Amino acid sequence: MGDTPVALITGGAQGIGYACAEAIGQSGARIVVADINKVGVEEAADKLGGCAVGLACDMGDSAQVDALFDTIESEAGPVSILVNNAGIALPNDFLETSLDQFRSVIDVNLIGTFAALQRAAKTMVAEKIEGAIVNMSSINAQVAIPSIAAYCASKGGVMQLTKSAALALAPHNIRVNAVGPGSIDTAMMASVNANPEAMEMVMSRTPLKRIGTPREIGDVVAFLASDKASYITGETIYVDGGRIGMNYTM
Repeated sequence: MGDTPVALITGGAQGIGYACAEAIGQSGARIVVADINKVGVEEAADKLGGCAVGLACDMGDSAQVDALFDTIESEAGPVSILVNNAGIALPNDFLETSLDQFRSVIDVNLIGTFAALQRAAKTMVAEKIEGAIVNMSSINAQVAIPSIAAYCASKGGVMQLTKSAALALAPHNIRVNAVGPGSIDTAMMASVNANPEAMEMVMSRTPLKRIGTPREIGDVVAFLASDKASYITGETIYVDGGRIGMNYTM
């Protein structure tokens, strides 16, 4: 176990989660990636190399979240860096979205984030670990898309949860921040990338006139998890090519 910090990244099999694991791993932390995709997360751990471990976990199931932390703590030691990245969207027409669909998104994106955050924080407090927690919000905490109402609600909740947790954990020198990505080149963006009209719309509301890369998110997450961000807590940093500040489309 030693003094090497243990970093858990949820939703780490691909995309932004994998990029976060890669970036944090370069700081020397022992990486644990968790994902509902068992094969994918094990392959991701192999690609990360070193002592990286891939574990299957459905972040929408609190019992699985608890079991995940039990396994990590017994095999690697307490988590001192947590990246709550796992998330789903389930797009649908607003009037056709069922309560079950809405709950499924909230269960993973918001309740799952709370469950992991609280579980990690309890051990950090008990072990007197001055840890760092980074939650994955979205620009959709501030702006909205009607076909992903549950996603927007969940990410707004993550933003507020981040503030509440930061206040609660500040006396223990545990920092809690969030990152709000804009349009990033991930599987979630694949259909947009393949549609010139959709891409033109995205570019019209992105001042930097390009989509971001997963690693650009990973680097900001790694910064917030590091001592370089030692006086930052309760913040959501939007990594969106300038979109949040835009007053009109160009």
